[in-house]
Amino acid sequence: MEEKVFYRNQLVNDINIYYEFYPNPNSHKTLVLLHGFLSSTFSYRRLIPYLNQKYQVVSIDLPPFGKSGKSNKFVYSYHNLAQTVIQLIAVLNLKEVTLIGHSMGGQIVLNILHQKPDIAENAILLCSSSYSKRSRLPLIIGSYIPYFHLYVKFWLARSGVMKNLQNVVHDHTMLNDEMLFGYLQPFLEDEIFLALTRMIRDHEGDLSTAVLSKISNPCLLIWGEYDRVVPLSVGKRLKTDLSTSELIILKETGHLVPEERPEDVFKHIDQFLA
Repeated sequence: MEEKVFYRNQLVNDINIYYEFYPNPNSHKTLVLLHGFLSSTFSYRRLIPYLNQKYQVVSIDLPPFGKSGKSNKFVYSYHNLAQTVIQLIAVLNLKEVTLIGHSMGGQIVLNILHQKPDIAENAILLCSSSYSKRSRLPLIIGSYIPYFHLYVKFWLARSGVMKNLQNVVHDHTMLNDEMLFGYLQPFLEDEIFLALTRMIRDHEGDLSTAVLSKISNPCLLIWGEYDRVVPLSVGKRLKTDLSTSELIILKETGHLVPEERPEDVFKHIDQFLA
């Protein structure tokens, strides 16, 4: 499956946003893809060819990840990241939008729907992070210490990309050098760690149950049975709190569902959108 793709950059909300545009002249609907924490558009590379068969696709690198800006002056709160995506959608004049978010990207999708409900017809949440609290006060205070970003770098190096991949993928036989390098590459430059330090400081916590209950856009939740990062119990709770939602559970699957089960994820998305 080969697709035509345009690699582009756009300045919005005072930061440079990298995104990939996959046109489909036979579709008026645009799927906007948002990745998870410590990830990038790379995590959607196996799912996009399926989606692009029927839909136009825009896959975004959320700052400070991937090839988007890494300013330590940008506010990396979920509210502001959502506002950045809202502005990008307006600049690109996208219509008939469906938002798709994996992990942290799912929480940003929910923030977008909370801020601007009419921006999207519906949404798909893939193992969406939810119910996490604000960064702890000692961590926020620590983020102001000079060279704190080196501690962040040390912590990530110690945990290791391969160890993190083993935690998010249920079937370890699929792990290979392509995946390892793809998820490692964004962290080969020091500027990402300065931005991550600011992100720790700005993280305000996920949307409350009271706010979630007011989101009326139809939402499809797709979860891995063996998700160790955002457990299935979170998906079941989210289904209860979102008034118009359905939950699909993928057997023998972990957290990284776009990597592990792209064909099945596409099938459920396509059925939902139909």
